Amino acid sequence: MDTVLFTFYGYELHVSYLVGAVLYVVLAPFAGGLIAGIDRKVTARMQGRVGPPILQPFYDVAKLFGKEKITVNNAQDFYVMCTLIFMVISGVFFFSGSNLLMMIFTLTAASIFLVLAGYSSNSPYAQIGAERELLQMMAYEPMVLLSAVGFYMACGSFNVGDIVMSDAFSFKYLIGMFIGYLFIITIKLRKSPFDLSMSHHAHQELVKGLTTEFSGRTLGILEISHWYENVFLLGFIFLFFARGSLPYTILGVAVVIVCYFVEILIDNGYARMKWQFTIKSAWIVTLIFGGGNLFVLYYLQPILAR
Repeated sequence: MDTVLFTFYGYELHVSYLVGAVLYVVLAPFAGGLIAGIDRKVTARMQGRVGPPILQPFYDVAKLFGKEKITVNNAQDFYVMCTLIFMVISGVFFFSGSNLLMMIFTLTAASIFLVLAGYSSNSPYAQIGAERELLQMMAYEPMVLLSAVGFYMACGSFNVGDIVMSDAFSFKYLIGMFIGYLFIITIKLRKSPFDLSMSHHAHQELVKGLTTEFSGRTLGILEISHWYENVFLLGFIFLFFARGSLPYTILGVAVVIVCYFVEILIDNGYARMKWQFTIKSAWIVTLIFGGGNLFVLYYLQPILAR
């Protein structure tokens, strides 16, 4: 039986949740780096190239940390470090079974610090990239919040631990939310056609967008924060299928793998869209799939309450 370490305002911290949080902090950078390496390898194969080794992202980050420290100002380094810290905190909230709303707030804080890091330099490329990052936040945040509300209506709690152990199969009641989340995660993963503020490819017309003035250790820290973020975002997909049993765990992992492959396919099959299309399309998807799903859940509440 899972031991409860302590209770705080109705939230129970189990040993398994603590282990999950520790494993996330320790292993997420390695998992995120491997995901990035596999992404680059699969992308290369889709384009008829051999591609770099799967471990290439680790080599790149190690090289960045070995470079001479050159930064525009100290504020930039501070903001980037805050981005990493709040990204880690978001994942810790999630993998410790904590509150989804707190997780979303800390994730938003991480994005805001990234925007501030871009604004802190005098580069017009970085500042335009920061402005586009803000526009992207306006596009995906409503869907993320609606997803949390959907989980609450389907499972009766905002706590990730309660959702995982709930008798309700979340996906059955949140199909619209799942579709909407898959749409906006393309923005969060910085995949085409929505890689507006910065890009992991060499086709960024703004030089390197928001990260134009980042180099060396600063850029390495930002890359590690992306690895943490990607593991967390894929974990959120898994939450739609989690039900506290091995078959559903296997199903969730399989869906995560398929979804990420689809994201790579989209990334290589679409050209970049304008920021206007990003906001309009994200809000339309949020309204139709997210809002529609909440409308259905409202009328299903008597059934879910039984």
